[in-house]
Amino acid sequence: MASFQLSERQAQEIVDKMMRDIPYNINIMNDKGVIVGSGKPERVGTVHQGAVKALTTGKMVEVWEDGRFEKKGTNEPIVIDHEHVGVIGITGNPDEVRPFCNIVRTTVALLIEQKTAMENLAHEASRKKAFLELLLSHQGAYSQKLRKTAAGYKIDLLLKTRVLYLKNFKPDDEKAKLLLAHPFFDMGEDVHLLLVQDDHETDKLIAHLRQGQSDLFISAGKLKSNVADSYRQAKSAMSVLLALRPPVQVVYYEEVDFLVKLSRANLSDNAGIIGKLEDSADLLDTLRTFINNNGSISFTADQLHIHRNTLQYRLKRIHTLTGKDPRNLLQLFELTHDLLSLYK
Repeated sequence: MASFQLSERQAQEIVDKMMRDIPYNINIMNDKGVIVGSGKPERVGTVHQGAVKALTTGKMVEVWEDGRFEKKGTNEPIVIDHEHVGVIGITGNPDEVRPFCNIVRTTVALLIEQKTAMENLAHEASRKKAFLELLLSHQGAYSQKLRKTAAGYKIDLLLKTRVLYLKNFKPDDEKAKLLLAHPFFDMGEDVHLLLVQDDHETDKLIAHLRQGQSDLFISAGKLKSNVADSYRQAKSAMSVLLALRPPVQVVYYEEVDFLVKLSRANLSDNAGIIGKLEDSADLLDTLRTFINNNGSISFTADQLHIHRNTLQYRLKRIHTLTGKDPRNLLQLFELTHDLLSLYK
């Protein structure tokens, strides 16, 4: 069976389009000589004898007289990568229709190649996604088969790996060239993963990635023997970054491991109190800034570009809505815990 194939729908669409400009009936046959597209729909599904001959000989077959099972015209094989994938037939005097046959054959060959390329890309994307899902859930020693598959994506599973978790990354041509040398995966939902196995390159890579990317957030897991472990750390570190929004674009798991553990701890019966602030972006932003400025009224007001009295009003509103006063150290700790838990 031919590797390249056209469906009846695609073949008929090509026939219909070409016959708007060519005043002859066109037939497209598959690699078995069966008509899959025709200006005469009643012929679809029948065997075209001229096409069978063309496929057998590998050469154009010209029919000069109408017969019982075939009409005069040209039948030329469609060849892709030295493989006969079908036949183009045009009904009419061979001398008249021969030039049209070449045009239609070329058009069909290009469309088949385009379709196959798109399918190959889709299959590769599917394989890559399946491999990544397996890699990010795998525990224990890696099998030889998995190591071999990983090698195809430039990953040596015998080496330790640091996973970089990218949020809001916008690849451009320059960065695409940079990423070609590294295992890079699109996770969807504006998340990408970059796997680094030469840790000396980590800081340099992050610096390159950040150039011109003011909205980019990057979190890094530890250098681990198990890729899944580093991924979970990087993802958890990103949750802290998104929850607290410190004035940085990059965070390493080592810097926030306590906060990650804190986010997972069930410390209060008041879980979900931060949800009461979700309808007010100003209050959430105020709370985050207050936390990042260690509870300083002056620094927080300056960073938010608001008057101290305005800040005091917002802090009181947070107290009213949540029942926790951010100006009280222990209650601010509770609010911080709940904010982290919201993003874990």
